[in-house]
Amino acid sequence: MLRRLTAALAATVAFASVPAVAGTTLNGAGGTAIYPVLQVWAQNYNVKTGTAVNYQAIGSGGGIKQIEAKTVDFANSDKPLMHEDIVKNDLVQFPQVVISIVPVVNLKGIKAGELTIDGPTLADIYLGKITKWNDPALEKLNPHVKLPDEAILVVHRSDGSGTTFNFTNYLGKVSPEWKQKVGSDTSVQWPVGIGGKGNAGVAASVQQADGSIGYVEYAYVAQNHMVYMDMINHDGKRLAPSMEAFQQAAGHADFKGTQDFYLILTDQPGAKSWPITAATYMLMRKDYAMDKNNQVLKFLDYALHDGQAASRKLDYVPFPENIVKQIEASWTASFGKEAAWK
Repeated sequence: MLRRLTAALAATVAFASVPAVAGTTLNGAGGTAIYPVLQVWAQNYNVKTGTAVNYQAIGSGGGIKQIEAKTVDFANSDKPLMHEDIVKNDLVQFPQVVISIVPVVNLKGIKAGELTIDGPTLADIYLGKITKWNDPALEKLNPHVKLPDEAILVVHRSDGSGTTFNFTNYLGKVSPEWKQKVGSDTSVQWPVGIGGKGNAGVAASVQQADGSIGYVEYAYVAQNHMVYMDMINHDGKRLAPSMEAFQQAAGHADFKGTQDFYLILTDQPGAKSWPITAATYMLMRKDYAMDKNNQVLKFLDYALHDGQAASRKLDYVPFPENIVKQIEASWTASFGKEAAWK
């Protein structure tokens, strides 16, 4: 499965490289977290409409650069842009689906969900302060697990990544030291570790290296049968990654009163809320021809409605109808009365 997913990423959306029956092609680029579900949306949309969707899974940072450079029709980022950047680059930003980020490990004899970690301990591992798996902090969290006297290999993203933005944002909320020394962005100066390109690169590095720890979007955990860690959430409850936990955290996504839908969903309260979730965003340009933008809107509106079953199947959290209506209303407000997606 890992080889299939990695190969698919390397080829972007290979199925869409064949000219569509209707002759319409949309080109996008950006985050790798959304890729597993976006490829399903694109496949199904191609069958339904004849429109091909080519998507380069190059990371949120790369997607932002490409939409700013006007080389793609749309982009995706797990890090929402600030209003000044939206205005400066004549962009439109709106959420598409909720992703969830999960710590994963490779330890001999350890199965998925057998290990538990909390935010401060995770931060200390990524700060390089905890270097062995049998560190007292980890033993305290896992009193019934025999932890090896083995070095921890930290794996992080090597590319500009919205997954990294949300992961480091979470670490900054639970660790003042992390917030002061490292901070939060799509790219940071990692204190320790090795880098992997994209969610697929981190997944591959963790699966290949004994004693490693990394972080990936949950779809990569499920598709590659990775060993995930349970987490202690904001309310001090131990949780396994699950659709229910992701939905509980996503339930705090209240975009009313926000500008450009800017909202961070890490470390949400609630006994059943997963600690590291995020809205992932689509970016479009106001200055593109409206016929092209309408083609993009038709695809993304299809994903918001007809694509919900695929989202749930891959453990992404689709937005409820009230938020979908907010998103569609923003299209009219941003593009004017010529905007059409039905």
